[in-house]
Amino acid sequence: MSMEQILETARGLDDVLELAPTEGSTFPEIAWGDRFFYYAPDGQVPQREQPYATVVTKNYPGDTRSELDRPGRQRLNIHVGTQTFTELIGEDPRTEGAEVDFAAVDTVLAHPLYRRQGWIAIVDPGERTTDLAIRLLRRAHEDAARRKARIGP
Repeated sequence: MSMEQILETARGLDDVLELAPTEGSTFPEIAWGDRFFYYAPDGQVPQREQPYATVVTKNYPGDTRSELDRPGRQRLNIHVGTQTFTELIGEDPRTEGAEVDFAAVDTVLAHPLYRRQGWIAIVDPGERTTDLAIRLLRRAHEDAARRKARIGP
């Protein structure tokens, strides 16, 4: 239920665009089943912006440490920036960081690949992390809206 709560929250944000590629869509097969969230008041995928949050449902090449190929596993990824990353993880995202179990569930972790860019990851959010994940998701959406206002179309 936790991931569904998170997805419902994301879908309810103003000017959100959720991409959910499926089989037969124009998106690459590797993205099928995953979700990508953008701030997009015009309803179009921003050309110069990355999503501010994603939900991945499988291992990607070079990204297997979360063990997402195990049945039913999902990983929520949120761009939180340097300051919030440091507050959550206790380390600067630009440093190497301590060795962690990236497959740990319901735990806020540095993203296994995008740590340096200020991304966190939560495999199978649950009781311990859902409320925090929802707050971080809202903040990431607000940050994306501020960037859009500053940068323009």
